[in-house]
Amino acid sequence: MENGVNSAELQALLDYYEKEKGIGRDALNEAIKEALEAAAKKAIGASRDLRVETDPKSGQLRAYAKLVVVDRVTNPQDEISRFDALQIVDEASVGDEIEKEVTPNGFGRIAAQYASQNLKQHLRRAEKALIFDEFKDRVGDIVRGTVRRFERSDVIIDLGRYEASLPSRERVPIEEYQPGEQLRCFVKAVEETGRGPEIVLSRSAPEFVVKLFTLEVSEIADGTVQIISVAREPGWRTKLAVHSDDERVDPVGACVGLRGQRVKNIVRELNNEKVDIIHWNPDIREFVAEALKPAELREVEVNESDKRIQVWVSEDQLSLAIGKRGQNARLASRLTGWQIDIDAEAVETLTFDDQVADAVNALSSLPGINQELAQTLVNSGFHSVNDLKQIEPGDLDGISGLEEHTELIIAAASGQASEKIETVEETNEPSLPEEPEVEPPSSEEQLKEDAQENAETPQTEDSPNTDNSEDIEE
Repeated sequence: MENGVNSAELQALLDYYEKEKGIGRDALNEAIKEALEAAAKKAIGASRDLRVETDPKSGQLRAYAKLVVVDRVTNPQDEISRFDALQIVDEASVGDEIEKEVTPNGFGRIAAQYASQNLKQHLRRAEKALIFDEFKDRVGDIVRGTVRRFERSDVIIDLGRYEASLPSRERVPIEEYQPGEQLRCFVKAVEETGRGPEIVLSRSAPEFVVKLFTLEVSEIADGTVQIISVAREPGWRTKLAVHSDDERVDPVGACVGLRGQRVKNIVRELNNEKVDIIHWNPDIREFVAEALKPAELREVEVNESDKRIQVWVSEDQLSLAIGKRGQNARLASRLTGWQIDIDAEAVETLTFDDQVADAVNALSSLPGINQELAQTLVNSGFHSVNDLKQIEPGDLDGISGLEEHTELIIAAASGQASEKIETVEETNEPSLPEEPEVEPPSSEEQLKEDAQENAETPQTEDSPNTDNSEDIEE
């Protein structure tokens, strides 16, 4: 019929949208009703209370409008003469409202065009409303989808009944996607846009890593292990601080898993992005030391008021603490929430002569070792007490200046030197026979005085006779 539509095709179309798109039949009927009313207004004009009915069996379309009964019609869209009204109803008075069929010729064709366009628009709105209702509670979940197409720099992901967007700002810089590729993404938000609700996915958000650990590590899922903070540079490195109130549970070991299997699965999902799992500590000094690993810190100074930390490391650890392009320091700062300043600790460098002098002084401090012997030892390759402790009898044979002092050196190194061991000064001097003490010669005056005293002193019987000649004569 000219004013009819194919009822079977219409029902098939409604069944398709209901099953494939998940849109309820009531919403579909409402969409058709709005489409037909829009078509009637286009074909008939802006009539009062225009409505369209469809015969479910024949598919016949009829349009009805409520018109006001007047004596003289000035606006055919809203008014009807009393004479024409009496042809429709038995009684009609001026001012009454009656419903009249206003179906134009060819209305079925016109309605079909408008119904098709309006139905599509309504279905899109209904589908997006359904998306919002379903995904508004799924923010923070991980979904799996298929890459369908690219719209400028955004990636459109097919999630089954719906499509979602992976914006360029939420992509990992080093990742490339191909149509048909399977991806796991984090549902970051469901946003209301001018085109309706839009599902925004992300693979670069730190929460994506947190959710992966929650799904992979049962201790995190049940609350035994807590993720305190996370810092990430997508595609390169992630730092994760974990803690457990249960002393029996090692939070880092739980996240790593047996033979590292748990963290390996996550790293594989992140395309080999490095993941550092560290212990959280309420002491900010200890926490910063953990966050800057594998660098070893020498000194830490905390400025509580500015939330700033000054860290000193040795020169060989400076590049390790800062990381490639400053990455390690940046991630540690984000992880702890403190500004971290890293400097190298000044180290006094000793010249070769200073080192030799220090070695000589160290050896000369041993009992029995003087500066000269210590210098000879250092020149011979013995630079410390530990080196001397390794000496055994016979090791110094043939070494000039050391061979004759072997026992002294071994005793000094072992701490068994005693007073019996002669000092090096004594051993180096030639030994001379002891001479009797000789009084200094007296002066001539003193000799004369001694001679006079001897002459004046009378000899007694007890005095020894010094004149041997008398004894001989007798």
